[in-house]
Amino acid sequence: MASSTTVSLPADSACDSGDTRDISSGEGGTRAAAGTARPIRTVLVANRGEIACRVISTLRRLGIRSVAIYTDVDADAAHVALADTAIRVGPPVPADDPMATPSAKGYLDIDAVVAAARQAGADAVHPGYGFLSENQDFAAALVEAGIIFIGPPASAIATMGDKITARAAVGERDVPVVPGISRPGLTDDELVAAAGDIGFPVLIKPSAGGGGKGMHRVDDPAALPAALVTARREAAGAFGDDTLFLERFVDTPRHIEVQVLADEHGSVIHLGERECSLQRRHQKVIEEAPSALLDEATRARIGAAACDAARSVGYTGAGTVEFIVSAHRPDEFFFMEMNTRLQVEHPVTEMVTGLDLVEQQIRVARGERLGVAQHEVILSGHAIEARVYAEDPAAGFLPTGGTVIALEEPETGGSSGVRVDSALVRGLEIGSDYDPMLAKVIAHGDDRAQALERLDRALSQTRVLGVVTNIDFCRHVLQRPEVIEARLDTELLDRVAEEYAAPTPPPQAAAVVGLSRVATGRLGVRDSASSGEVAPHRDPDGDPWRESVGWRIGGRSPVITRLTRDGEVYSVAADIASTARGELTGTVTVTLKTDTETGAASAQTTNPQWSSHIRYRPDGEGRVRLILDGVGEQWSVAAAADGPGRYSGTEDPEIWWVSGPTGTWQFRQARTLADDAAADAVGDIVSPMPGTVVAVGVSDGQHVTAGTAVVVVEAMKMEHTLTAPLDGHAHVRVRVGDKVAAGQSLATIAIREED
Repeated sequence: MASSTTVSLPADSACDSGDTRDISSGEGGTRAAAGTARPIRTVLVANRGEIACRVISTLRRLGIRSVAIYTDVDADAAHVALADTAIRVGPPVPADDPMATPSAKGYLDIDAVVAAARQAGADAVHPGYGFLSENQDFAAALVEAGIIFIGPPASAIATMGDKITARAAVGERDVPVVPGISRPGLTDDELVAAAGDIGFPVLIKPSAGGGGKGMHRVDDPAALPAALVTARREAAGAFGDDTLFLERFVDTPRHIEVQVLADEHGSVIHLGERECSLQRRHQKVIEEAPSALLDEATRARIGAAACDAARSVGYTGAGTVEFIVSAHRPDEFFFMEMNTRLQVEHPVTEMVTGLDLVEQQIRVARGERLGVAQHEVILSGHAIEARVYAEDPAAGFLPTGGTVIALEEPETGGSSGVRVDSALVRGLEIGSDYDPMLAKVIAHGDDRAQALERLDRALSQTRVLGVVTNIDFCRHVLQRPEVIEARLDTELLDRVAEEYAAPTPPPQAAAVVGLSRVATGRLGVRDSASSGEVAPHRDPDGDPWRESVGWRIGGRSPVITRLTRDGEVYSVAADIASTARGELTGTVTVTLKTDTETGAASAQTTNPQWSSHIRYRPDGEGRVRLILDGVGEQWSVAAAADGPGRYSGTEDPEIWWVSGPTGTWQFRQARTLADDAAADAVGDIVSPMPGTVVAVGVSDGQHVTAGTAVVVVEAMKMEHTLTAPLDGHAHVRVRVGDKVAAGQSLATIAIREED
């Protein structure tokens, strides 16, 4: 039995208020404090995806009318359906700018969002995170329109939005900052001259922006001038501001941030810290609260410093102060920046404090006083969050996309200790217009070990079929000894990613696909308009010749399914019978053949067979209970067409997705010999990721040679040139400006004799 961990945060003169009242509203809604002059009855949520859904859920609980906004690509999104009202902020792609994306304006269009708030009669706007959440012009525009911005004053956003002015502001409150040089207008020569006194390695940082763009670690003084040139170019391109400053690089750094709450009456408290060291290339992946690194004395000191940082800019609402801490000197911490909004990882703080941070933001925006004193904040247990991204860790974390053809999420609430913040739904198209984060899975436990176990189990039950995600990678990270033992630093995930290999599908995965073919009469998973039940095809007239099981005169013959994956061929032989309850029972044998090449010769190696007595019990909506020699496992299976989209045809599907206890995989149904012969004369060019076609280098029917640039796809601000795999005639399926999905066929090169 895990022992419970409870931390009472000590009172501190820098982090307290003289007034205390209950800040938990309960199910009956919220009550404004006496004298409140700003009622909030309608709130527009200026965001999308899981954060919009999360904010709307609190608004519903408080009895506040919610208004969503959406662009054309989000017309059927979950946050639109969840809100009481939804207003389109467009736009369609402008006719005179075929390269414009829906995100070019829409959620980033201040005038459009303010106009939508006015149209909806909104009293206030909640910005969520990202988009306009830290834009002082947006906050000022709302105030000018007489609409409450649920966030800090525009002046606080402006000061904290520039790292140089932020360092100066908190320095006046004696908040420790990383040794370095930071003032506006520093030249490269001045930065080089100062680097020697700071001490190498140094970290080059842009004054504007975030997310690691423009940041460079420099170990060698001779490399500093060139690195400064690169950093300025990157900062100018990303933020429109090439101002740089230097900091001493903190060895074995850990990223620890503190959640603060402040009201308009001068009260500031903190709600403990979050450990955010598990990040890849400055993008957080796994976060937790509290940090296992800090002792009680350091926790009190870093909390007080965070409160002082908030006070330095007259902050109000919920904010996060980020610190860098050396793993070797956990009692020494330095201010990095303040995020003037709700953080993605705020749920871990909510789970250990029992507070709803969105509710607290609304209360402060109404003009209420904080209802809790610092010594009343208690951290109970431990919480850990994993972000689910549409990306492929096995392919260098390239962004992915596609259609969610099947979805399962873990049980939440109650004794499970699990929470899921998500906007995923079946049929959702995942493209490249917006951030690739799809959901967050959070687990709470009595202690850190229990929270880790619960999160791993919850991730194993989170199955997104149709889109490659980082779920298997997150589970791999959670099982690393460094993570289990809390030996973390901000570069750990980069080291893990270099050696990561996606899990190999067990034979059971291929067996599930083979049995699913039989259960559906060798057709694909039924269209979403049907019941979704998986059952063997049985002829209504009882004709055995039309059964999908392998009936024949003299007994059954095995049903054979051939699947391919990464150069391997899985042969699934199912010697089974169906039962009256729609189950399949019998023996399944899986044989794996691996293609190998030696010089100019190629061969197939047959690996040992796997065989087991199986009961296949469909559970509806693609869920399957697989019982192997008396041991039951839960699996999920779905079929897709060759390329983006859900399979709903009347022939064998090309692609099968299957997910089980140890991972999620795709299999392609092996072609017949005739298909293989035809395929030898055709080279298919497919998009490696979702993106936009920015160039087509050949005309339809044009003869090309191998290596000719055929199509260029832009994704995540990078261009990917796709070339002809062989000599032949090009058949191009896309035009400049087309949005394409990962795996979508863009062109084919066919060999044919010249006339």
